[in-house]
Amino acid sequence: MTDSKPPIIFLMGPTASGKTDLAIALAQQRPVDVISVDSALIYRGMDIGTAKPTAQELSLAPHGLIDICDPAETYSVADFCRDAQAEIDKSHQAGRTPVLVGGTMMYFNALLKGLADMPATDLATRAAIEEEALVKGWSLLHEELAAVDPESAAQIHPNHSQRIARALAVYRMSGKPMSVYRAEQLQQSPVDTHFSDRYDVTQFALIPQERALLHQRIARRYEMMLEDGFEDEVTQLYQRGDLSLDLPSMRAVGYRQMWEYINKVYSYDEMIEKGLAATRQLAKRQLTWLRGWEGLHRLEVDIDSTTLAVKGEKNIARVLNSL
Repeated sequence: MTDSKPPIIFLMGPTASGKTDLAIALAQQRPVDVISVDSALIYRGMDIGTAKPTAQELSLAPHGLIDICDPAETYSVADFCRDAQAEIDKSHQAGRTPVLVGGTMMYFNALLKGLADMPATDLATRAAIEEEALVKGWSLLHEELAAVDPESAAQIHPNHSQRIARALAVYRMSGKPMSVYRAEQLQQSPVDTHFSDRYDVTQFALIPQERALLHQRIARRYEMMLEDGFEDEVTQLYQRGDLSLDLPSMRAVGYRQMWEYINKVYSYDEMIEKGLAATRQLAKRQLTWLRGWEGLHRLEVDIDSTTLAVKGEKNIARVLNSL
């Protein structure tokens, strides 16, 4: 890596691809600081269903931006960019290399490309959109978004309710598509303020050799979560009384389905089926992001996690040493 700009490593990939194991292996070999890029790991008390690194794993490789919010709080992309920048600065000041690890691709994208200055949206508008979705379904609202903001709609999965609602709310309140705000911001921002111009960013992604392998890993991890007490974890959150499915935290993959089971909406088998389906959909969205990602070094996932971590660390070392 060049000496002209401070180095940063991105380690991305779909859920259950082995990112945590690889990050820990990398931390054992290099002077790095691991920073989580995960919209669910930020919440305290949400450990099992998020596959949060264990205390033992964190002792080997402490992770920044884990357990920084209560599940009742909301946390925006802008909040992440601010907090990630602080962690990156702290790591560089210590003479170390920050390694940003996770699967929340929107966070990575925001760091690289910046955030548009979006207008605020009020609760009434968002609530009205949620009510429409109950009648029409999110797929129809996605079609509505595509009619007024095709660029944003193309980047949002028809089942991603939170992002659809946000984009529609921006358009309804301002009369301007979200994609236009983003384009205007890119035109107005000086080139030297862009993330990739300030840092020497090397990007890696764990990519499954076969989709079926990733699905097997997802199913195995989901089974382990259930065995480790995932139901008890969500029951405690449910019994708090101040949480609901309207909050981003409880919309996290797996948590919504377990919540509905506890609320007697789903049977146990339905909860498992829907939880696995939602996790596979998440992985598909993450891989879609990565398919067109520029400047990416691919690390194939085709073996067990332990061997993967060792092999992946060697591959990363080879790439870094060649730069």
